[in-house]
Amino acid sequence: MHKIKNNVDSSTLAEVIVEGMKDNKAKDIVILNLKDVHNAVTDYFVLCTGDSSTQIDGIATSVVRLTRKELKERPWHQEGKGTSQWVLLDYVNVVVHIFSEELRTYYDVEEMWSDAEKTIVPNIN
Repeated sequence: MHKIKNNVDSSTLAEVIVEGMKDNKAKDIVILNLKDVHNAVTDYFVLCTGDSSTQIDGIATSVVRLTRKELKERPWHQEGKGTSQWVLLDYVNVVVHIFSEELRTYYDVEEMWSDAEKTIVPNIN
């Protein structure tokens, strides 16, 4: 298990990220465990879908706030906040992908990393 800068393991970080997504009613949350995948550059991908650019921005903001509050972690790098069709939050050992439905289907990250152990998080209502 890899440790990130504040001695938080990557699986704990992934769990808090999922909670941040749920707080903003993200859909189709999936965790891809890449620890045993040859040449993977991170331990986990955490993916979800938002219904609008406003919701996608809100999910990203929720994830950043909750990881900072609960774990004192901040993303090393962020992309996509301006267009809000695909926001990427890079926590080094966990990479967050927040997609519009159209781009999630187009890029099909789950298929690209089909070797990874996949956990589907139940949708909340």
